[in-house]
Amino acid sequence: MSKDPYSYTQFLEHYRRKYAKAKGSLKLEHEAGNEMFIDFAGKKLHIVDKENGEIIPIQVFVAILLNSQYTYVEDCLSQKRRDLITCCTSALNFYGGVLKVIVSDNLKSAIIRASKYEEEINRTFKDFARHYNSVINHSRGYAPQDKALVENAVHLTYQRIYYPLREMTFFTLDDLNREIRKLLINYNNLLFKRKEASRVELFQTVERQYLKPLPSSSYELKDYRKAKVQKMGYVYFSPYSVPYRYIGKETCIHYTRDMVGVYFYQERIALHQRNGAKGSYITNTAHLNSTHKFYSEGNPQFFKKKAALHGIYVLNCIEKILTSHEYPEIGYKRAMGVLQLHKAYGSERLNNACKRALEGEASSYHHIKNILKNNMDKASLFYQDLEQTINHIPVHPNIRGASAYK
Repeated sequence: MSKDPYSYTQFLEHYRRKYAKAKGSLKLEHEAGNEMFIDFAGKKLHIVDKENGEIIPIQVFVAILLNSQYTYVEDCLSQKRRDLITCCTSALNFYGGVLKVIVSDNLKSAIIRASKYEEEINRTFKDFARHYNSVINHSRGYAPQDKALVENAVHLTYQRIYYPLREMTFFTLDDLNREIRKLLINYNNLLFKRKEASRVELFQTVERQYLKPLPSSSYELKDYRKAKVQKMGYVYFSPYSVPYRYIGKETCIHYTRDMVGVYFYQERIALHQRNGAKGSYITNTAHLNSTHKFYSEGNPQFFKKKAALHGIYVLNCIEKILTSHEYPEIGYKRAMGVLQLHKAYGSERLNNACKRALEGEASSYHHIKNILKNNMDKASLFYQDLEQTINHIPVHPNIRGASAYK
C-alpha cells in the first residue's frame, strides 16, 4: 500500500483523465416479423407426484418476439431436443405465424458448438427450422442488447407468473400450463409506459402482418441412423426395402414416429410407413429386380417363361410342379430349384432329365436332381429298352397269340 495514497477525489480525477472516453453501445432496431428469441428460465417450477408426494422440477420455456416483445411461456419436463422442439412448435402456433429467424441462447439441445462467426446447429433443430421455412441463429456473445430483451422477459416472468403461482400446488403439466396461459394473457395485456400500448396491441397492429404462414402440417421429430444396404436389398433398422441398385451402399435413415425415409447422398431413395413389429420385412415391389419381383408377386407365367428357354420337357415339368401344390409359394420355390439346375448341368441335360422324370411320373426337384447327379439323363440300356417299340419276343409259328383263344 502506498505511503501517500490519493484521496478519493484525486483518484477519480486521474481515472477520468486516463479513461476519458466511455465506450458506447448501439441501440438496435428490431424489424417486425424478423426474430423470435428463445431461452429457458434459470429458476424452475414444480409439480407434485400424487402417489408418493415427490416434488418434480419443471423447466420453463420462454419465447419473445423482439419487435413487439409479445411473449410466450410454457413448462416442460426438460431442456432436451424433443421438449425444445415441442415448445418451439407451440410458440409458433401461439403467434399464428413463422419468424424469419429463431435466435437461441447456447442451449445444448440447439447449438452443438458455439462460435462467434459460424456455430454448429443441432441437425434435428435445423431440420425443424427448414420445415417452418425459417433459420436458426445463436445469440451474440459479450452481453448483447438483444439478449437483454429475453433476459428481461424471463425476469418479468418471475414477477408476473412465478409469483402468483407460489402458493399453488399442481399435479400435472397440463394443469400448470393451463394456469400459466391465464397469467400470460394478463402479462401481454399490460401497457408499456413509454409506448402507451400493450404487447398484444403491438403484435396485432404491427408485427403480425409480417409473419410467414405456418406450414400445413406440424413438424415431426426426426432421428437419424446410418445403415448399409444388404444383399437382399434391405436396410436393417427394421428391414425396409430400397431399390436393388443400391445394394452394398451406405445410406442414412431418417425416421419419425410414423415414417421411415432412406437417403443416399441427400437423395431420398425409399419411403415407408413405419412398422413397429420387430423382424418383419417391409417391401416395396418396385424396389426389386425383375427376378425377385416376379417371385415375390407369385406370377406362374414368370416361371413358365424361364422354363421354355431350356426346352419343352422343362416347361411341362414346371407346369406340373406349379399345379401340384395348393400353397403357391411352395410351388414357386420348387420350380426355382429346378430352373437353377441348368447352371450346373446345362439346358440340354436338364431338358432330358425332365423328360425322364415325366415318363416316370416323378417330376419333383429332388428326383430331377438325382437323375442329373447320377447321369441317368444320358442314354442307357434301360431307357433305350423303354423307348424301343419292337417286340423283343421273336416271331415263331408255334407261338400263338391271344387271338387263338377266342
